[in-house]
Amino acid sequence: MAGSYFPQWRLRTSLADGQAQVISTDERLPVPQTVAMGVQHVVAMFGSTVLAPLLMGFDPNLAILMSGVGTLLFFLLVGGRVPSYLGSSFAFIGLVIAVTGYAGHGANGNLGVALGGIIACGAVYTLIGVLVSVIGTRWIETLMPPVVTGAVVAVIGLNLAPIAVKGVTGNTFDAWMSLGTVLCVGLVAVFTRGMMQRLLILIGLLLAYAIYAILTNGAGLGKPIDFSGVVNAAWFGIPNFSAPVFKLDAMALLAPIAVILVAENLGHIKAVSAMTGQNLDKYIGRAFIGDGLATILSGSVGGTGVTTYAENIGVMAVTRIYSTLVFVVAAIIAIALGFSPKFGAVILTIPGAVLGGVSIVVFGLITISGARIWVENKVNFSDNTNLIVAAVTLVLGAGDFTLKLGGFALGGIGTATFGAIILYALLRKRQA
Repeated sequence: MAGSYFPQWRLRTSLADGQAQVISTDERLPVPQTVAMGVQHVVAMFGSTVLAPLLMGFDPNLAILMSGVGTLLFFLLVGGRVPSYLGSSFAFIGLVIAVTGYAGHGANGNLGVALGGIIACGAVYTLIGVLVSVIGTRWIETLMPPVVTGAVVAVIGLNLAPIAVKGVTGNTFDAWMSLGTVLCVGLVAVFTRGMMQRLLILIGLLLAYAIYAILTNGAGLGKPIDFSGVVNAAWFGIPNFSAPVFKLDAMALLAPIAVILVAENLGHIKAVSAMTGQNLDKYIGRAFIGDGLATILSGSVGGTGVTTYAENIGVMAVTRIYSTLVFVVAAIIAIALGFSPKFGAVILTIPGAVLGGVSIVVFGLITISGARIWVENKVNFSDNTNLIVAAVTLVLGAGDFTLKLGGFALGGIGTATFGAIILYALLRKRQA
């Protein structure tokens, strides 16, 4: 029905003819195929959605649960028009660790402070979405052209690099095992094809996990994996909810992450528009609001900040199936996993050395994805404006340059983000 809030989702009964047919956002597959595609998207986002909370000391069960809830909320806000899954955002990791003093293993004892900051970020993000709904996105694209967004994304990975490296150099065995994990992920990335290659983080982690178990539990070379928690965990149970604590300095530090989430979401929608041939620009404001409200909701109960996922764009690019109902199925599966303590106990058995090795790869990929933005948008570095903005931003972030204003401190990622935006605006005006 024309003008309805949700699509009517016309049924497509076959994917025959030997070629991958395009299934549009307003079409649907039969239930078995829809469920299978939903499972595939859950698997695609699984590695990163679980890895991010582990690196910050959050409950992975709750992170998975809230990623599903957030995805359903996003689906409702955009009227089922934009295919997207909301998973744990890596943009929060460095600053969450900074404001909580998290040591890198076990539960985060200062989690509430981070949650208050995540909620503040979600509030800013939601307000940006409201503004975009009223006046459009041109102002965002003016403030954050590709040279700025690429630099900011790259800074996230560079700022996190010391955390990953320091976490795996405590002893010789862990150091070598972390490098072995990097190699496992690299082998999967280079020598596999199709969906296995798309799931390089997850499959590489599983391979390294198996090698670690053989070397420790089998050969006694390092600290063995303790499976007693898995055996004793119940199949069904309630995750560990946490209450936020609102501290002005932490909120001010995490709120600017909204700028990064805006860039991620904007890029996601542009990519989906290109793949589907549909102009989704009119849903950008609602998408920002949906993502912002999902982040607020997640932070309110103890979950991570959420964002749209590049992994799911990869799955859509391979399958050419863009039906938004697939993401409803994926969200329901994630919610079910969130209510399984046994699932969470399995996640917590991942050795620190393996997790650290995967972190090295992930943080490196984040850095390179920033450079990829420059390449894909043909950023001209013979232009001194672009050259100075990128150069200064990278050093500010990688060096964790901190600005103090009274009792408030703005860390490296925040300084780099605001620095890139302001510097570009100033140099661009002078050049004009």
